[in-house]
Amino acid sequence: MTVVDAHHHVWDLSVRDQDWITGPELAPLRRDFTVKDLEPEASAAGVGRTVLVQTVTVPEETPEFLALAEAHELIAGVVGWTDLTRPDVADALARLRELSGGRYLKGIRHQVQGEPDPEWLLRPDVLRGLAAVADAGLVYDLVVLPHQLPACARAAAALPGLTFVLDHLGKPPVAAGTLEPWASDLRALAALPNTVAKLSGLVTEADPASWTPADLRPYAEVALEAFGPDRLMYGSDWPVCTLGVAYGGTLDLTRELTSPREHEQILTATATRVYGL
Repeated sequence: MTVVDAHHHVWDLSVRDQDWITGPELAPLRRDFTVKDLEPEASAAGVGRTVLVQTVTVPEETPEFLALAEAHELIAGVVGWTDLTRPDVADALARLRELSGGRYLKGIRHQVQGEPDPEWLLRPDVLRGLAAVADAGLVYDLVVLPHQLPACARAAAALPGLTFVLDHLGKPPVAAGTLEPWASDLRALAALPNTVAKLSGLVTEADPASWTPADLRPYAEVALEAFGPDRLMYGSDWPVCTLGVAYGGTLDLTRELTSPREHEQILTATATRVYGL
């Protein structure tokens, strides 16, 4: 099968800073990571298509990513950013679609995890912006912390026509080794049919120096029970994953945490369907 990596990033620090890369633990990420760096890693792992996901909340990044998708066969889709609260958000999305590579725009994401209001997604201006995302035929990626999951479920219930994609399973407390209330809140979100999730980012929620697959298994099992393989997709979270595992190791880990009968859905079919690749 052609494996789809549904979640990775790239950045060039000479173009703009990644101001979230701070402190000694993230120091290995303070360098450029480009599509050309990723291509041999993906080829060696058997990954044939990817989804490139936004990293910073600036309008210039998404057009750059669309141009990268136009230039590199590996990138089959882009999850970009636009200000959901702007009154002309529908026009802004339409303009992105008109750019070179605009056909690769598959979704929108905002760094909700950085919003101090745990119910930011439920603000009227945000809900109006999310409705515009749905009207544009795009999906919405959720990058949130566990305490924000209840608001995710309420937003998904309010907008049944929009597909919500939960990144990194909502960043469960792997390092702490606890499941609740994350597991209950994840199940509540998964109970809504317009939600899917990514098996991604778990390594960096564990202790990157000492994690084992056994540390991650309880969280993967909850997600599999809640969403099922037809609503789960693999994502490497490269290059952030390199803090704890090499690129190919993310795919090996996903295979280990799931059963062979689930691989076609999780490694290929779900992402292809949800993102319209």
